Amino acid sequence: MKAIPYGRQDINEDDINAVVKALNSDFLTQGPEILEFEKQFSKYVGSKYAVAVANGTAALHLSILALGVEPGDKIITTPNTFAASANCIKYAGGEVVFSDIDPSTFLLDLNKVRALLKKHPKGTFKGIIPVDFAGYPVNLEEYKKLCDEYNLFLLEDACHAPGGAFYDSSNHLQKCGNGKFADAAIFSFHPVKHIAAGEGGMVTTNDENVYNKLLSLRTHGITKNPDVLEENHGGWYYEMVELGYNYRITDFQAALGKSQLDRAEKGIQRRNEIAQKYDKAFSASNVITPKVQANIDHAYHLYVIQVENRLGLYNHLRENNIFAQVHYIPLHKMPFYKEHNVDVVLPIAENYYKQCLSLPMYPTLTDDEQQFVIDKVLEFTK
Repeated sequence: MKAIPYGRQDINEDDINAVVKALNSDFLTQGPEILEFEKQFSKYVGSKYAVAVANGTAALHLSILALGVEPGDKIITTPNTFAASANCIKYAGGEVVFSDIDPSTFLLDLNKVRALLKKHPKGTFKGIIPVDFAGYPVNLEEYKKLCDEYNLFLLEDACHAPGGAFYDSSNHLQKCGNGKFADAAIFSFHPVKHIAAGEGGMVTTNDENVYNKLLSLRTHGITKNPDVLEENHGGWYYEMVELGYNYRITDFQAALGKSQLDRAEKGIQRRNEIAQKYDKAFSASNVITPKVQANIDHAYHLYVIQVENRLGLYNHLRENNIFAQVHYIPLHKMPFYKEHNVDVVLPIAENYYKQCLSLPMYPTLTDDEQQFVIDKVLEFTK
């Protein structure tokens, strides 16, 4: 059996043709493909605005700045995520405050966040960054209520969940990134994500002020607004009005992302089929499978199991050319964050880490490959 990774991109002829067309056009950087990608992505998730950027980390950084994070501001987030979800806070000089996860969903635990807020005077914290871990959508309606009570911003890290959704208290479907409850949401187009653009990211929002701030910060804080041109200047004139960054995506990356977006829903359907097959195969075993509530449309970026001898299974799978992965080492245990959070103990995240393992999950995983993975997992855990 050839190597089976935990995730991988799917590039077809339509993708290749889209990139070649962009490369043969007059634009390589800021061209029409970017604007079209932004329009189509905002339509896909249901938001008013979308801003394409260089990668998911850039999306986080710009969002934090657009939401007004300043040095010393305290932001709450989950330890069960990639480093960028917390690092963006540090980029702006803020203080990262970790709160523990829910043992059934592995998401930031709303009740624990509420308890954390109650322990401190109002005004102690500036915002919350929950993560749609593995593609499981956070209930942003409940988080929005909490944020309104404590005057906090809400930034959704939806890198794992384009196409994911939850049903709100009125039984309305709320897609990840639609801006209904969160001030902004961010996405990644890394090759192992649902939509691959090589690298790339997107911020979605319904707030026009946040949108305009993102556009400025994406390109060095420079504006060429005709309304501010002075009479003595010509068409070359521009102004740098604030300190921004070069976080632009290229036109050919946007063309690839746009092509991938065309079959995003088909990819979600396939991911759910794979998850259902895993669920059924492990139902009578010692393998703990993900628990998904009835009001959730899971995007299944990852399929995370829990087993007692995680290291043993990890090595067994590698010996059989199956490259499972661990998501994630708790961020508060990383040397950098331990230095700043020496007394932080988050038992649920720490216990989860000891047993978690992400099995192969991507739309082009064949039935035979998946069955091989299942057989090897059961072979070790029986």
